[in-house]
Amino acid sequence: MKKITLGNSDLEVSTIGLGCMRMSDLTPMKAKHVINNALDLGINFFDHADIYGDGKSEVVFAEALKLSPANREEMVLQTKCGIRNGYFDFSKEHILKSADDSLQRLGTDFIDILLLHRPDALVEPEEVAEAFTRLKESGKVRRFGVSNQNTMQIELLKKYLKQDLIVNQLQFSIMHTGMIDAGLNVNMKNNSATVRDSSILEYSRLNNMTIQAWSPFQYGMIEGAFIGNDEFPEINAKLQELASKKGVTDSAIAIAWILRHPANIQPIVGTMNPDRLTGIAEAADIDLTRQEWYEIYRAAGNELP
Repeated sequence: MKKITLGNSDLEVSTIGLGCMRMSDLTPMKAKHVINNALDLGINFFDHADIYGDGKSEVVFAEALKLSPANREEMVLQTKCGIRNGYFDFSKEHILKSADDSLQRLGTDFIDILLLHRPDALVEPEEVAEAFTRLKESGKVRRFGVSNQNTMQIELLKKYLKQDLIVNQLQFSIMHTGMIDAGLNVNMKNNSATVRDSSILEYSRLNNMTIQAWSPFQYGMIEGAFIGNDEFPEINAKLQELASKKGVTDSAIAIAWILRHPANIQPIVGTMNPDRLTGIAEAADIDLTRQEWYEIYRAAGNELP
C-alpha cells in the first residue's frame, strides 16, 4: 500500500483509510479480522467519530485490539467530535469532554488526529483554540483537522489556532463531484458552474491540506451506492469495462479514480467485509490515464464545456 503525508505534518498514512462507522454492528472477534486484514493490506489509518454507533464503534474497535497482536503505535487513529443530538457544539467544554470520552472508548492514551465534524454556526474560534491547545499540551491529541468545512470557516479557525489543520474530510465520489465540476465550468451559465464550497479543492492544494473523501461509493448525500446500481447503467458499464481491462474490481476502479487526482485525496472506505476491502485496496496500484479518468467522469453524467 502506498503512503501519503497528511497535510503539513510528518505523519505518513496509507493512501486508503478504513472508516469504522459500521464497526458497531460487529462482534469484537469479527472486528479483529477486519482490522488485521486492513493491516495486512498495508492500511494503517482508521477513521472514527464519537457519534458512530453512539460511541459503540470505538468500543468494539478497542475490544477487537485486545484480541489482536496489532501494535497501537503502528496505527493512526482519527476521530471526530461536534455533532450532538439535534445540534452542533464546538464549545471548549464539549471538545474536551468528547476527546476524553473517545480516549476511554478507544482504550488508548492518545488520539493521532481529532476533527471537528460538521460546522457549528455558533462557533467561537477562541474556544476551539483553547481546547486544542489544552489537548495538544496534555498529549491527548497530536494533530487536528476539520470535516465538511469551507475555506472561510477554516480561515476563521486558523486565525486563532496555534496548531495546523492538516485534513478536511469531505464527501467526494464519482457521483458527487461538485468541487471538480465548478473548476471545469468556469464562466459558464449552467448549474455545474455554481461554486458551492468556496473552491475548497484549490484551497486545499494551495494550503497543503489533505482532503479525505468520505462515502466514495455513494451518490447524492448517502442516498445509496452507485456501484452495481441499475439506475446508473453508463457509469457501471464504464467501471466494469476498465475493471476487466485491468483485472480488478469495479470498486477498485472507483477508488483509483479518486486517487488519480493530483491533490493526493485519501479515500475513506467503510466496508467491514475483508474480501471486499482486499479488492478495493488494489486501487492503490492502478494507474488511470488522463483519458480514462475523463471517460469515467463523463460516464457519470457530466458534460465537459
